Amino acid sequence: MSQNWIVTVFFFSLLLVILYLAFLILSPFLKAIAWAAILAIIVYPLYAWLLKLLKGRATTAALVLTVLITLLILLPALRVAGFLSQEALELARILRGIANGDGMDLWTEKSWILDLLRLWDLVSLELAAFEIDLKKTLLQGAQLASGFLVSQAKEIAQDVFIFAVNFVIALFTFFFFLRDGKEICDKIRSVLPMDPVHKALLFDNVVNSLYGVVHGCLVTAMIQGLLAGLAYWFLDVPFAILLGVATAFTALLPIGGSSLVWLPTSLYLFLKGAYFQGAVLLAWGAGIVGTIDNILKPLFIGTRLKLPILFLFFSLLGGLRLFGVLGVILGPVLFALLAALLDLYMKEYAKT
Repeated sequence: MSQNWIVTVFFFSLLLVILYLAFLILSPFLKAIAWAAILAIIVYPLYAWLLKLLKGRATTAALVLTVLITLLILLPALRVAGFLSQEALELARILRGIANGDGMDLWTEKSWILDLLRLWDLVSLELAAFEIDLKKTLLQGAQLASGFLVSQAKEIAQDVFIFAVNFVIALFTFFFFLRDGKEICDKIRSVLPMDPVHKALLFDNVVNSLYGVVHGCLVTAMIQGLLAGLAYWFLDVPFAILLGVATAFTALLPIGGSSLVWLPTSLYLFLKGAYFQGAVLLAWGAGIVGTIDNILKPLFIGTRLKLPILFLFFSLLGGLRLFGVLGVILGPVLFALLAALLDLYMKEYAKT
């Protein structure tokens, strides 16, 4: 008995040490692995259909889906990056022209520029009474901002490189999760010291939670895009449909969200001289489009996950703080898993 006890302690001690070292090795890539796992679970029904269509060729089916996901992500990202770079160059050219005094006559012919200049003169006069030079202050602020951007250029380049590496790792992992996912899940099931029925319930709960969170976020973003698009169309904003789609996409972002589109659009209306339309869009965006996210997302996700709204609210905020963007999905999933384990405990282990 003593020898068996020593062997058991040695085995589990060695196992814990190896698991800890394995965690340290994988820790730099855990976020990429988590995104790959979430994406693989979401698209697995499509993979199963494609696998059947290709008569069981798992590698081909996984490769086709990986290439498709890559194109769906990279092509819009490259398009947006090219557009933003062109706009940035155009803005820099315009600012250089204004600084040199070139083309000012053409600019001053526009009504919103005249309104802006009048506002500039009015604010400058008011601040001059307090011995504040608005032009000098803005120039100093611009110099500080440009100096900060230059000093952060190295870190920005490093962040872009790290993002690219994680993206490649996530796609690589996604391919193998699709191809070998069933075998991986079967091995995990065999390791868990639980009844087969409880194992199945636990895995089904994780999958349903992921579907619930992703579908809830997507439906909420689509509704926000629709509401914003109707406002753009009603207020005669150019490219209303395109802006509505852009609002739906940005609504998926945990920081900024839909305001990244409707707020600049309302400012555009103000600068154009359409003060009433700008005020209406600002009120609609802040009061309806921006706040409905806090109502619909907990409602859709909470109904699917069967979690109280209060716990879901804290799971979203806490997950976002702990895991970043990934926490928007992992937070509710972990709480749903906790609820399932507590329910299992009450049914099987808390019997009196």
